[in-house]
Amino acid sequence: MPELPEVETVRRGLAPAMEGHRIERAEVNRPDLRWPLPERMAERLTGAKVERLRRRSKYILADLDTGESLLIHLGMSGRMLVSGVTLGEFHLDHPAPLKHDHVVLHMSGGGRVTFNDARRFGAMDLVLTEREAAHWLLAGIGPEPFGNDFHEEYLVEALKRRASPIKTALLDQHVVAGLGNIYVCEVLHRAGIDPRRQAKRISNARLASLVPIIREVLTEAIAAGGSSLRDHRQADGELGYFQHSFHVYDREEAPCMTCGTSIRRIVQSGRSTYFCPACQK
Repeated sequence: MPELPEVETVRRGLAPAMEGHRIERAEVNRPDLRWPLPERMAERLTGAKVERLRRRSKYILADLDTGESLLIHLGMSGRMLVSGVTLGEFHLDHPAPLKHDHVVLHMSGGGRVTFNDARRFGAMDLVLTEREAAHWLLAGIGPEPFGNDFHEEYLVEALKRRASPIKTALLDQHVVAGLGNIYVCEVLHRAGIDPRRQAKRISNARLASLVPIIREVLTEAIAAGGSSLRDHRQADGELGYFQHSFHVYDREEAPCMTCGTSIRRIVQSGRSTYFCPACQK
């Protein structure tokens, strides 16, 4: 599942084709993705101007001048592909339509934005912008890692009474938005914290230290274009490269880059956890 860096990378890739441009024609080629698509979706999108693209947790929001926002969730296999625009030094020509191009937005300025999802685990919805916080996919999500509401005092208060393992607690989207399995593993390794430790048994100082480390890891991952594992691609189709900087994730039995001890893999809440048993206490 794409995490915050992957979604933010896609958002940035979509901006040149979408922000400030009007949707001249919307094609909706099926009635549903993971869930049913909104009624009259093509009609409601056609003619709307995209005023701003935002990210909330692992979701992309396109604010329209109609008072609605297009909510996009990539799921495990969804891709947002841009064509007909120039990104950097390269012009991306329109490709031939593909079988799983479920939603296609023809933008003013010649750009095209295509939502392609072979397994249909992604989702799209239209929500009133002023009421988006109550949307069932967004309600109760915690503060953004780069926002002012996410700070040392907040995180200590949110975690200091939790009996769950620190890895599980950080994956809770009610605690902090956008963190997923990959980056929590990397954060805990940099912090030297054993992912199995109960959050409430970690000192306040060590819990507070997670805030700058979370921001550091996410910043580096965004700069690298995210981690291209399995289906994820950037909006221009390119791969992300942060996976080449993993210290622990997906490195079972490889030597720890800090001390040389073999990286261990365990399963927590149905997900693989990678850590160094020597460095992380």
